Amino acid sequence: MTAQSLIINSPYDRPSAYWEQDGAGKAMSQRQGRRPAAYEIFDTRNNTRRSEPLELVNRIRQRVDEWRTAGYPGVTSVTRQLLEHWQARGEWDADGRRWEGGPRQYPFYFCQLEAVETLIWWLEAQESFRQGIFLPGDGGPWERICNKMATGSGKTTVMALIITWQTLNAIQYPNDRRYSKAVLVVTPGLTVKSRLQVLYPGNEQNVYDEFRLCPNESMRQQLNRVELAVENWHTLMPLKEQARSVVKKGKESDEAFTRRVLGKLADRKDLIVINDEAHHAYRQRAEMKVSKKEAEALGIDLDEATRWIEGLDRIHKTRRIRRCFDLSATPFAPTGKSNTDAGLFEWVVSDFGLNDAIEAGLVKTPRVVVRDDALANAKSYASKLYHLYREDEVRDDLNRRAEPHAPLPDLVQKAYALLAYDWRETANQWRDSGHTIPPVMLTVCNRTETSARIEHFFNNGDCLIQDTQAPDATLRVDSRVLEKAERGESITKDKEYAKRLEAIIQAAGLPSDKRDDLLAMKQEEQLRALVDTVGKRGQPGQHLQNVISVAMLSEGWDAANVTHIMGLRAFTSQLLCEQVIGRGLRRVAHDMDADGKFLPEYVNVFGVPLSIFQDDSEGGEAPPPPKPSIRIEVEPGRNHLEIRWPNVDRIDNVLKPELVMDWQGVEPLKLDPGQTPLNADIAPSLTGSPNLGMVTEIDLEKAVEDFRLQNLVFRAARKLYLQNATTFGGDKQYLAVQLIRLVEEFLASDKLDIPSLWHQDPVRRRLLFALNMDTVVAHVSRFVTEQNVERQELIFDEHRPIGSTATMRAWLTTKPCAATERSQISHVVYDSTWEKLVADICENHPHITAWAKNDHLDFKVRYLWRGSSRNFVPDYLVRLANGKTLVLEVKGQDSQQNAEKRAAMETWVKAVNEQGGFGQWAFDTVFEPSQTRDVIERYV
Repeated sequence: MTAQSLIINSPYDRPSAYWEQDGAGKAMSQRQGRRPAAYEIFDTRNNTRRSEPLELVNRIRQRVDEWRTAGYPGVTSVTRQLLEHWQARGEWDADGRRWEGGPRQYPFYFCQLEAVETLIWWLEAQESFRQGIFLPGDGGPWERICNKMATGSGKTTVMALIITWQTLNAIQYPNDRRYSKAVLVVTPGLTVKSRLQVLYPGNEQNVYDEFRLCPNESMRQQLNRVELAVENWHTLMPLKEQARSVVKKGKESDEAFTRRVLGKLADRKDLIVINDEAHHAYRQRAEMKVSKKEAEALGIDLDEATRWIEGLDRIHKTRRIRRCFDLSATPFAPTGKSNTDAGLFEWVVSDFGLNDAIEAGLVKTPRVVVRDDALANAKSYASKLYHLYREDEVRDDLNRRAEPHAPLPDLVQKAYALLAYDWRETANQWRDSGHTIPPVMLTVCNRTETSARIEHFFNNGDCLIQDTQAPDATLRVDSRVLEKAERGESITKDKEYAKRLEAIIQAAGLPSDKRDDLLAMKQEEQLRALVDTVGKRGQPGQHLQNVISVAMLSEGWDAANVTHIMGLRAFTSQLLCEQVIGRGLRRVAHDMDADGKFLPEYVNVFGVPLSIFQDDSEGGEAPPPPKPSIRIEVEPGRNHLEIRWPNVDRIDNVLKPELVMDWQGVEPLKLDPGQTPLNADIAPSLTGSPNLGMVTEIDLEKAVEDFRLQNLVFRAARKLYLQNATTFGGDKQYLAVQLIRLVEEFLASDKLDIPSLWHQDPVRRRLLFALNMDTVVAHVSRFVTEQNVERQELIFDEHRPIGSTATMRAWLTTKPCAATERSQISHVVYDSTWEKLVADICENHPHITAWAKNDHLDFKVRYLWRGSSRNFVPDYLVRLANGKTLVLEVKGQDSQQNAEKRAAMETWVKAVNEQGGFGQWAFDTVFEPSQTRDVIERYV
């Protein structure tokens, strides 16, 4: 069987199938069920491989499944609320456009939920579910628990889930030693540290609000009490003594070290630690004799690994570490053995490896060279392009000290011709599809001299594919400079290298002020800025298309546009292969097919002997380029186009007393102007005789401000209320509001008879009412009675009662869309030709003043379907010139479920209009494109 796509599982569901491989490592057939947890040992020298099962992980996985099915017995009430909220996801709608009924735009990936569930199981499950399970440690004094998660599977979100779970439980149960709200996150470098600023709840782009991790506003406010510090591992290094210092201070004490590292957390005890990319942190045991060369072959810095752990040990000594949560795609440590085996961390509790991530579509599918039309390697019979560095002619040449202008080995030049040609074809496809960001070809080579030769090879046009001669789009990463940049240290400036960086920055297309700021930075800061922003629109690295690196770049490098990788170094373990290819696994887009599975994206690899099954089918169409993404955001300067709505959690039907007036039986009340003076003349009087020559007029008509109608109505209603306070039941404030309404209605009715046309003038009419208020109140009171009526009461979302187009979070899409003019949202996304038609009408209709497509706005109405609560997400909000807001739904087909949605929407509109305060609302559905204008015209 030939696979058309290796993606066979939904990213949101428990894996239900996996690819079974034959001895040659090719995908032959699908197996039903879930892939057992295991890792592969691959010997590139002898071209052999074997699979090592992770027995402990498989046993834990089964226990967690049973515990989940049983309803999580043993968890705290806080944890239960969190688990129920995190698992709520609704369902994919019938039109395949969005998730309906869930608290967030997209559900969490299955692997994310399983990771945090497994940690909760270990700390909270009843003993019977953990019986017989022993979790080895690393030999240190504090507990470590590790989640093995492939690159691109969402480890940052898992960290946020852990922090939320720990913090909220620590606040609710302050004496429970399983939890702590003091959290130290340790990262492998400044790049990752910068990316993880989203873990701070106060960060504008924090992940807690983006994914709605808290079930309610109360918990979200409590989460702000977390005491969090995110530091890179270099902070754990002991301070260097000043050799030439006059004052000899001696070594830094453990207490001083702790205060320096923890900063604002220094006064806290019983911390939890989260190690990101935890394979950098392992405790080297005494019996292990690991050489520096072996560690380097595994991509591990011995000094970094041991210093990381030593630093945490010092913190534990002074403040206590309750436990450490490790996250890593490759949690291996060198064993000190002579073969290529790598020892997996023994405290791994869950595993979602690279194969699982590929089958779920979370990452790009790597494609390695399985054959070519030249002679194969004489020993392994594999294509020479599969592991280029293993070929004698390549290895010997690349290991010598050579000048930058020295030609590359012939086989490497031929390999680049093939890879660069494929890169150019991809670049053309991306350009034709509307991309403004180019795909990137990444080279990982063995030494600095080699990287300089490769840079010269491309920049001087030696590559046969001329499009690759682009010096201002080619970045050679100086590992020494980048390492210093990651540590935040300075380095002596290399003038020639500085010129190359400045030329790239000049050509980056940045605004002049941003460009000048970057040019003023130090060399290491410029390099880090370029490396960190490869493929990011509007950033220094946006136009880079060729990146040449020694070593692997940092794990924090998250460029999604890497489509081609060349490996020109030794690969003695699968660990190193995965780490190198991991730099190119992040997806560009997340489009799904009709079955709810991600569409495949690929990264083509030369020279990295990844032991993974491939789709090696011959022929067939090349995969389409990923679609360019467009940022959808609130457009500045369009506040006048804002649309607001009430976020209604539910609508309650309640019995309330209501005051009514029997208008048929109300007798007219005649106010005789002849009995009501509105002005008077006064004159000074002497012994009873007025001096008419000194007359002064008092005219109430001039005192308009003292007789404002609303004030008079309130006073009349108050008199009416006081007369009937003991008679009427119910809420007094509610009754007072009704009395005001009744008085207003009476004054506007024909039941108030003023026979004089002169006194029909609004001001004089108002004065007559004011001066005869007691008469009016007594008359109205005769006809007011109390009745119990059923009314609909809105119960608002307690943490976000009002929704608005102005609060939409910016997001990216690869779907067809167009810029707007009458909407506060910058673009409208087209999910169908119908929706384009509606959008065009909204943009041009003379009676529409503002509109928005309900996409990422979170305007929803709850309805019941088959006994469960769902969310109806209508398509459009349209504000008409008459002030009315029309909720418009576009439907091609009708169904009973759609009828339930419409009924709920009509109930919502009626209740909101009765409540008042949100203007007038209406709802309608368009079933035929030609009816769109007709439907809108009904309400204008």
